[in-house]
Amino acid sequence: MRLLLPTDVPFDTDPLDDEGLAQVYRYPDGTGTERSWLRANFVSTLDGAATGPDGRSGTINTHADRQVFALLRALSDVIVVGAGTARVEGYRAPVTSSRWRWVREQAGQTGQPAMLVVTRSGDVPPLLAQEREQAGDVLLLTSRSAPSEAVDLARSSLGEDRVLLCGDDSVDFHVARQELADRGLRRLLCEGGPRLMHDLTAQDAVDELCLTITPSLVAGEHPRILAGPELWADLVPHTLIEADGSLIGRWVRPDAL
Repeated sequence: MRLLLPTDVPFDTDPLDDEGLAQVYRYPDGTGTERSWLRANFVSTLDGAATGPDGRSGTINTHADRQVFALLRALSDVIVVGAGTARVEGYRAPVTSSRWRWVREQAGQTGQPAMLVVTRSGDVPPLLAQEREQAGDVLLLTSRSAPSEAVDLARSSLGEDRVLLCGDDSVDFHVARQELADRGLRRLLCEGGPRLMHDLTAQDAVDELCLTITPSLVAGEHPRILAGPELWADLVPHTLIEADGSLIGRWVRPDAL
């Protein structure tokens, strides 16, 4: 991995070692204590596809992207994912990669990151309802308009205090962020899918986008990293890495840092 941007860092960048990569992706100062920070992580082909022929983002991943994916999870307090993406991609309760466990220890983060599944229906994806040894907690976020039967079942499956109802007709992500912060979960990582990313962006809740552009073309009909009605949000480049032809970057809101 070669760090292309920024150029004024106090560590070796060619190639980036694990400590350097962790430095590049560390959350801004004060995150975890004074404020929360929501970063989103996506992968895309050169022609803008967010999935491969099988409808999964894992199909277009590269080795370098998988390294960053695992690191971002290790750095987070909670992984946020839409229920549809969780089902398609086969999400399970998170366990930190052994390669990056030292990152959590260094940051004073105990155990594993939690996972927050966002759903309109209130239904828990089957694999996330299953217990997994030494894994992080699974939480569910929905609105107060979700069917009461589904909410009751989620509380029975996950635990009474692990179901968050934020917003009336739809999820209010600002309320949800505050509730997560009250639980000590301030380093947020959204892994999609495109509709959830659209909703977060529409509510001005995204502080940072981490995006890997893989050196591939797929054509066909595939979602982009956002799906939904038109909107506009400006971001500025913060970091850019090249690895085996992939471009791996961070873009942040102009007023975020």
